[in-house]
Amino acid sequence: MDKKTEEFYIRLKEELSNTSAWPSEYLYKFIVPTSPKTIEEVENAFDNIGAVIHTKQSKTAKYTSVSINVMMESPEHVIEKYIEVSSIEGIISL
Repeated sequence: MDKKTEEFYIRLKEELSNTSAWPSEYLYKFIVPTSPKTIEEVENAFDNIGAVIHTKQSKTAKYTSVSINVMMESPEHVIEKYIEVSSIEGIISL
């Protein structure tokens, strides 16, 4: 992980710690290339943890937004999930 990414996660952890009582619901938002395989990879990362997942294709159908609402135990768990899905090809976190 590069220094810029590491600094981002440190700031995110601080913000989450200061603004929410944990455990708490967290809303992840991702943009991925429209591909059943890629969308499935994102969904599988949140499988079996009670996540509510919504997808919506862009007007051109080139990209799909994936919104995931899930109860997370701590800011550390939120960040662990971001790191886990960051290996999915073409994923953009919002």
